[in-house]
Amino acid sequence: MKPGLPSSSQDSQIFADILFSRDVALVKIITQLIKFYINRNISEILLFDMIIKPRIKGFVCITSHPLGCMENVRQQAELASKMALANGSGPKRVLVIGASTGYGLASRISAAFGNNAETLGVSFERAPKEGKPASPGFYNTAAFGKLAEQKGLVSHDINGDAFSKECKDEVVLKAKEMGGDFDMVVYSLASPRRTDPSDGSIYRACLKPIGMIYKNKTLDTDRGEVKDISIDPANDDEIHQTERVMGGDDWELWTNRLITEGLLAKGCINLAYSYVGPEVTWPIYRNGTIGRAKSHLENVASSLNRQMKTSCNGQAFVSVNKAVVTQASSAIPVVPLYVSMLFKVMREFGTHEGCIEQTNRLFQDRLYGSDASLELDNDNRIRLDDLEMAEDVQTRIKELWPKVNSENLTSLTNFEEYQQEFLRLFGFGIDGVDYDKDVDPVHPF
Repeated sequence: MKPGLPSSSQDSQIFADILFSRDVALVKIITQLIKFYINRNISEILLFDMIIKPRIKGFVCITSHPLGCMENVRQQAELASKMALANGSGPKRVLVIGASTGYGLASRISAAFGNNAETLGVSFERAPKEGKPASPGFYNTAAFGKLAEQKGLVSHDINGDAFSKECKDEVVLKAKEMGGDFDMVVYSLASPRRTDPSDGSIYRACLKPIGMIYKNKTLDTDRGEVKDISIDPANDDEIHQTERVMGGDDWELWTNRLITEGLLAKGCINLAYSYVGPEVTWPIYRNGTIGRAKSHLENVASSLNRQMKTSCNGQAFVSVNKAVVTQASSAIPVVPLYVSMLFKVMREFGTHEGCIEQTNRLFQDRLYGSDASLELDNDNRIRLDDLEMAEDVQTRIKELWPKVNSENLTSLTNFEEYQQEFLRLFGFGIDGVDYDKDVDPVHPF
């Protein structure tokens, strides 16, 4: 803990009076000093450096390391800079709704560092407090901004509830300040609850099967144990609420607002992300409450695609992506065990990808590269999960799944890699970062 210096002109004047003026009465100086320390927030006077270590509770790490987050973003930016897009084909101005972690962050990095695009990122993250780090998304966003500035890229950020009308209003104002239309919009939100801006109704999502009790293996990631799990089915209200949170309602509101405000450029691509996964996860995912919501999202995409064609000759798609370690996926029963196994199998086949490899491939091979081919499936979806769902990969998963238990977990899966990837989400376990060194959580960069 060390004393800070005055940061405002008023503070500087007070110190100047104290240090240099011989005419000011001592009592006046003392009075100014008392006012200075009373009126200033103590957290602004004192800087709290601290050693930050991971503190994990269940499927959440309640601390994050700013320098680790910076290095994580820097490494992704380096990968994105190696993309080979056709000259002038990539997006020039991109709006990313849900830009601070996972596929949203990776999409923004691919656009900016792979194509020099201007970006506007929307996220809802916790700022740091005295002696308490910020959320990892807060540091990711700050790191992105710092790296973008160093490269001379234009980037803007809005920290607010993307579900709210107020946040949409703020984005519209900022977009107009930026001076142009978006030629790409990425919608990548993951939230457990949503307040409907039309009537204030609060909806909460749940992770449950539909129409049946679900029984299967799952992984206790804290203890490294494979266990049996049983989950009761959702009722109609839980299904409805999950659809309202994780379906296409908000994506549709965003798209309609951008169209109304004339903020979509000719040929704009409007993307949302989804997941299908293998049969082993279908009862809890694709055929469960989340899957029902994702089906709603995909149905909305068809409607939005028609609107985009009419309004700006654009297109709206859902991209079905590969299973990766995210804060959201770590909370879904069965998924951590499946992902740990998937990592092992895909590495054996040499096809493993993380978020940034997926979004780079989306940009280069499907959307903007010189040899790009959209390759939509029968439901008009982009399938970036093609390597995951390859027959040889899934056949191997089916062979291993009945055999895995607590004793052979580390030999039949890459659980250790899963744990490492989980920690990376929060800026921990990244090479080149000194985790025994004090860091200022408020002004780390």
